[in-house]
Amino acid sequence: MLFNSYIFIFLFLPLVLIGWYALNYRQKYKTACVFLAGMSLWFYAYFNVRYLAVILVSMGANYLLSFLLTRIPEEGSGENAAGADADRRKADARVRLWRRAGLLAGLVLNLGILFYFKYYDFFIENINLAFHTDFTLRHILLPLGISFFTFQQLSFIIDRCLGRCEHYDLVDYVTFVTFFPQLIAGPIVLYKEMIPQFKDLSRRRFNPASFARGIYLFVLGLAKKVLLADTFALMANYGFAQTFSLDTVSTIAVILAYTFELYFDFSGYSDMAAGLGKMFNIELPMNFNAPYRACSIKEFWQRWHITLSRFFITYVYIPLGGSRKGRARMLINTFVIFLLSGLWHGAAWTYVAWGAMQGLLVVWDNLGIVGIRGREEKRPARCHIPAWLGWIFTFSLFNLSLFFFRSESMLGAAQLFKNLFAGNWTGKIYEVAARLDLPEIYVLRQGLELAAPGLMNYFYLAVMLLLFALAFFLISRPAAYERAARGELTSGRCWAVCILLVWCIVSMSEVSTFLYFNF
Repeated sequence: MLFNSYIFIFLFLPLVLIGWYALNYRQKYKTACVFLAGMSLWFYAYFNVRYLAVILVSMGANYLLSFLLTRIPEEGSGENAAGADADRRKADARVRLWRRAGLLAGLVLNLGILFYFKYYDFFIENINLAFHTDFTLRHILLPLGISFFTFQQLSFIIDRCLGRCEHYDLVDYVTFVTFFPQLIAGPIVLYKEMIPQFKDLSRRRFNPASFARGIYLFVLGLAKKVLLADTFALMANYGFAQTFSLDTVSTIAVILAYTFELYFDFSGYSDMAAGLGKMFNIELPMNFNAPYRACSIKEFWQRWHITLSRFFITYVYIPLGGSRKGRARMLINTFVIFLLSGLWHGAAWTYVAWGAMQGLLVVWDNLGIVGIRGREEKRPARCHIPAWLGWIFTFSLFNLSLFFFRSESMLGAAQLFKNLFAGNWTGKIYEVAARLDLPEIYVLRQGLELAAPGLMNYFYLAVMLLLFALAFFLISRPAAYERAARGELTSGRCWAVCILLVWCIVSMSEVSTFLYFNF
């Protein structure tokens, strides 16, 4: 089920909100969680009921492993704890061994499920290519959100094995994993920031202020997706399908269109998820903090998909040694993190290349050769550039990296680089701009076709330029999450939200999925 669909807005969301608050009002707190988890599973199964078995098996296996960990005594406890030091050390060694075994089981379980559904065909395809074998591909259907709920549960199991968290009630655990606003495309939430909120009975009461801010955030996110991301997708999809016939100017337009499509799609989803959380009086972590305002790639990754970066830092970067084992090791660890991030996004060499490019750029930033003037740096840079120049470099380099991210193959990405630096002009830009045949400009288009049909190409070009100008203006604004948290919902903003909601509902006849559903 999509957030930007009629069944979600007019049926699912009202039902789940009414049921949640009605059950909590009657102090049926456990039943309310069961109801919310059940509705969340319906939300998930609506895409494909076969996905339901995957998430149920994943949750069941992880919960069973967590339960088995409760049978392992704590270090320094047990019948030998007060005995000889040698006996106590042996007992503690056995406890550590069992916990390591549990950790290994958790890693194999979760990464095994993720590998089978997401990477099996990619792995076999490359084995066949490298060794001239003929293993059969399975063409496995990728379950939605598997990368997100797998990492979510993996973080829980790792912390359980390390003794950082307790074993929870089954209903609490299932509610934590399946909470539908973050189930499909994040943020990647942690047990310690979600389960305590569900246990807090004060959050079970309807909060008008939180609910109003939730609607505000949800509608802003919906507008980003329906009115902006889907519009830019018209140009991006057409352009990437015409990779080998683009000229330099049209290549620039197409990659900018995809850059803004990706931004407003993911930013829109993040806002909608946070808004839905607030409707339930639940705070989801910020996942998207105006990344296109960043003046360095390092800052960019402190703003884009924040919870994914947090996961890799906590569970991969720090265990690898982080920055504790010297500068060279720190740079290698950083590069490894971005390689894994690229592979996390998809089973293709294009994603690996994209991750490698991001890793090299962050490593460059960490070398401290170039700094941003007026910004605090841990180490003084050899030279400083103004913030506006840093923004140009950051934005341009991220655009270039998306050649890999969006292309179907490395050959396609190479062709886009070739197009960009060819310096040619074939007029392809008019075809790209003509994709913007929007219902909102129907009257203007019809009038111009009658009065001056020869100007239609320039008309679409002007629409494209105005759309780009609007996008550049919007990315310069603070994150909607921050504005909703600190700004008052004035009557003007309320009217604007109402107008945007109606506009989105009218425009949702051609529903499209979110880009991060593919990851």
